[in-house]
Formats: sequence, structure tokens, C-alpha cells
Amino acid sequence: MAHTHKRVYNFSAGPAMLPTEVLERAREEMLDWNGSGMSVMEMSHRGKEYVSIAEKAEADLRKLMAIPDHYKVLFLQGGASAQFAMVPMNLLRGKTSADYLNTGHWSEKAVAEGKRYCNVNIIADTKGSKYTTLPDASELSFSKDAAYVHYTPNETIAGVEFGYIPDTGDIPLVADMSSTILSRPVDVSKFGVIYAGAQKNIGPAGLTIAIVREDLIGETLPGTPTMFDYKIHADNGSMYNTPPTYAWYIAGLVFEHLLAKGGLAAMAEINKRKAQKLYDAIDNSPFYSNPVDPKCRSWMNVPFILANSELDKTFLKEAEAAGLSTLAGHRSVGGMRASIYNAMPEAGVDALVDFMNDFARRHG
Repeated sequence: MAHTHKRVYNFSAGPAMLPTEVLERAREEMLDWNGSGMSVMEMSHRGKEYVSIAEKAEADLRKLMAIPDHYKVLFLQGGASAQFAMVPMNLLRGKTSADYLNTGHWSEKAVAEGKRYCNVNIIADTKGSKYTTLPDASELSFSKDAAYVHYTPNETIAGVEFGYIPDTGDIPLVADMSSTILSRPVDVSKFGVIYAGAQKNIGPAGLTIAIVREDLIGETLPGTPTMFDYKIHADNGSMYNTPPTYAWYIAGLVFEHLLAKGGLAAMAEINKRKAQKLYDAIDNSPFYSNPVDPKCRSWMNVPFILANSELDKTFLKEAEAAGLSTLAGHRSVGGMRASIYNAMPEAGVDALVDFMNDFARRHG
């Protein structure tokens, strides 16, 4: 079959770009995985072929992130949105309140869900700045009776990102890392729970990964559904029911690909450089601006606005024609947004910067 369509640089916030090499390998293995005579999506999740895929994916993720042995890695469904409920259900453990940092759209969602199960203390709130700033580490103080502290290290819509990990002492720290996981090394031992929807930096939608410290498993709120109990998933190797098998397999290919590319330290260098190039292009032109305090600009999601918003539609149309796709900002903030996760090659960012400079010259 002739492939006439050229792949675009897809700046979508998620589902997002996947590495071309991973997609090509999935295509090669589509009809017959490893001589099994069947596609991965046709396999029994309990068959030895699939179990080998699942085990390798977990082992590779553990290696990539240097996950300590006393953490369980769970391959779940329900998205980060289900984790907004699973976290209090599993982590309250007899306490009645938890601390939350409210720093954007996804924090707000986590707070709203948390309130269904406990008293939520909002210990930092940057809504007043339209979520363009973050609290300094020195400004945070935690409630001594908090069951856990929840925060969102990176907010995809406003494009803000924490440059530090809050030090919560003995209180378990919970992070929604959906948009930053695998973008750089992270010290897992500083967290009680890390969770992430897969569809930004890991794989296709439908898979959610939770990395949970063992001592936080096994004491759920009364009435917690079986499927919302971390212990059930941990005890059954994430196969209490049929897991999202194909998404788990693709995630495994991504993990293997990242290890081959030098792991997360190598990704961090590339990602830092990509973001810097884009912010420089924005800052060095009177035609574009980014509203976020430079101290807390996201590496992964870069919002920007045109000096003349009447040119927004023209910008998007011309960008699309140049093979630069999905650059419209979130409907709640408008303007533009370029999401530049691991799979976005540096050449894609270079192409966007060239286009932006050219567009500014022609319309500025």
C-alpha cells in the first residue's frame, strides 16, 4: 500500500504524538507477534505470550525511572480522573483530611473529587494569577493531620510546572504526573503515589499507570469499589480483570525505545533544549508572548498568544498547511499551545520556530 500522507508534527496535548519507530514496530508486529500467529490485541491476557509482554514493560519502566522495590507499579484503566478518587479512597486510612495545592485546571478537578471523600485543605492557590505562577517551596506549610498532600507538577492548560518537589516530611506526597512522567529523571522515593494517564508521554489513551508505595496499600474507605482498591490490583499483577492489553504493549515499546535512546537523563537534555528554543522564539519577538512566570514555565506545554488575536485563525491555518498540527490553545484560555512531549522531535520544534519567525515577519 502506498503511503501518500506525510506525518505532521502533532503538537496536541493528548492523545499526543508517539515515536515513529514505535508505531513502525507495532505495524510490523500487528498481525503476528513474535511468531505467535496472532496480534497482541487478540491475545489472552493470561497467556504466556502476553504475560511476557506485560512483565517486560514493567521491568523496563522500573529501570527507566529507577523505581525502588517497595513500590508497586500498577497498569490501570480510568485515566488520571479515576485516580482523583482512588487516591483518597486508598490513602485516607482513618484520617479525615488531606492537603491539596490548587495550581490549575487539573488540580481543580482533583480537589473537587477529593472533597467527595474528605476535608480538603487548599494550602496553596494560584487562581488569582490565572494560574501563571506557582508558590515557592518556602511558602508551603502542611497540616499535621493531613493523610496526604496532592499536587500537579505540570499543568497542561496554563503551562506551569514546579521546578522542585515539595518536601512533605512524613506525609505521603501524591503527584499527578500525567504530562511530565518520563520527561526527565525523578526521585520516586520522595512520593507516596505517582499516577499518570498514558496518552501524553507513555502511549495511547486507555492506560493509566500508578506507582504506589507498598505501605499505603490495603486500607480503603468503606464502600470502595473492588476496582478502586490498589491492593486488589497489586495482588493480581494488574490482572484482576482484563487490563488494557494493547495500550500496555505499546507503552512497553515506548519504554524500550526510551532505554535505547539513553534513558531519562538523555530525554531531559533534549526536552530542556526544545522548550528553551521555543520560549526564546516567543520572548525575542514582540509578536508573541507567554503569560507564565519564567521561573515556572512548563517544558512540556508552551502556551503563547499573538499580539493581534485577529490573526489567530490565519496562524492556525498556515501552520496546518506547513505540517504543524493541533496548535490551538485550550478553549478556556484561547491563543496557541504547543505540547512538546518526548515524542516530539527537536526538528519539530525547529520547524515551529521557523514558521513563527516567518509568520511574524509577514504579519508583524
